[in-house]
Amino acid sequence: MARRIVVSGASGLIGSALASSLRADGVEVTALVRRAPRSDDEAQWEPGESPLDPEVLSGADAVVALGGASVGRLPWTRRYRRELVDSRLQATRTITTALRALRSDAPALVSASAVGYYGSVPGEILTEDSAAGQTFLADLSARWEAEARQAEDHTRVVLLRTAPVIHRRGVLKPLIQLTRFGVSGPLGGGTQIWPWISLDDEVRAVRHILDSKITGPVNLTGPTPASANDIGRALASRMHRPFWLPAPAWALRLALGDAAESLLLPDADVRPQVLERSGFRFMQETAAQAVAAAL
Repeated sequence: MARRIVVSGASGLIGSALASSLRADGVEVTALVRRAPRSDDEAQWEPGESPLDPEVLSGADAVVALGGASVGRLPWTRRYRRELVDSRLQATRTITTALRALRSDAPALVSASAVGYYGSVPGEILTEDSAAGQTFLADLSARWEAEARQAEDHTRVVLLRTAPVIHRRGVLKPLIQLTRFGVSGPLGGGTQIWPWISLDDEVRAVRHILDSKITGPVNLTGPTPASANDIGRALASRMHRPFWLPAPAWALRLALGDAAESLLLPDADVRPQVLERSGFRFMQETAAQAVAAAL
């Protein structure tokens, strides 16, 4: 029988690329969708509204739980912060409840999280053993992971602490617009370390994890640290545009509120310790290479 992977969030940037990669290699993929299924490789679910039938997961090798409301949608009003929380916790809780019902027959759970887990820790190297930070995203990531860990008594659980993806539909999307109009430049001081990963390596890393016995948190971030300025300058260079107009930290805080503290201003030198120790090798080892590949 062909290997089968269940994927939630299969229509998103990472999920769609992962599903395509798996299918290209003959892996059967079942996508969890929030509408009526349009094909045999889809199954409907309604997280937060009704339970997921455990039979949808039965016989699968793993469930890859991605998705959640976009952190890139601004502003973060009180209502939207609640959506950011609920979309992650309810979906994860729905999956873990179904997995627990399968008990020893439960497939592995590979659950999304984020490097936002660490918050801002200037001057420190952060590994999977480092503590959670103090930002809104750090608290959300910790709660998200706690929901996934509810399945640990029955199956292998992996927590994907993913960095912002360097891709036209990822972290580069707003930066490309600013750069195209010639108004890009340092965000805050610009020297803060920004974790990053290419889409190719994100997908390769998830597949590496699926094929391994890795458990617990895994930092999905590139192996070479890069500052916000490094990424911004690499993009400007590839687009043959200037990189000159600074956006002071106070202005970002005024415009974006706590989203600035969580998305643009944190300094977090996150390293992929677990991936590298497990033998994973990156295709794009620097942010500049990832920018070039994305463009």
